[in-house]
Amino acid sequence: MTKEEKRKHSRIDSVNLLNYVYFDENQEEENQGMGRTLNVSESGILLETHNPIDTSHFVSLTIGFKEDVVDIKGKVIYKKENDQGMYESGIEFFQMDENARNTLRVYIKAFNEQSLE
Repeated sequence: MTKEEKRKHSRIDSVNLLNYVYFDENQEEENQGMGRTLNVSESGILLETHNPIDTSHFVSLTIGFKEDVVDIKGKVIYKKENDQGMYESGIEFFQMDENARNTLRVYIKAFNEQSLE
């Protein structure tokens, strides 16, 4: 039995450090910290952190792609604890400016071209 792919954008494996701030259902800041991306696409990331982020939370992410830094907002759509005791959160982007979107696209394109070599 094959698992049907539901993503509209393909994901690339990528490790980038980022700063995150997460907000509760009332848009009140609950916590912040550092994490890293495990993969990234135009519509979301898989974020690894030391602390769990509840699926009812929204996050504001500041992600470094080489020398470029982008700010993106997203919603936590799932979370799980991995074998190393870290937490993985699937983040779906819902707000980013055009500059951030373009930086993300350029990074994904460059990564894909490099992986073909």
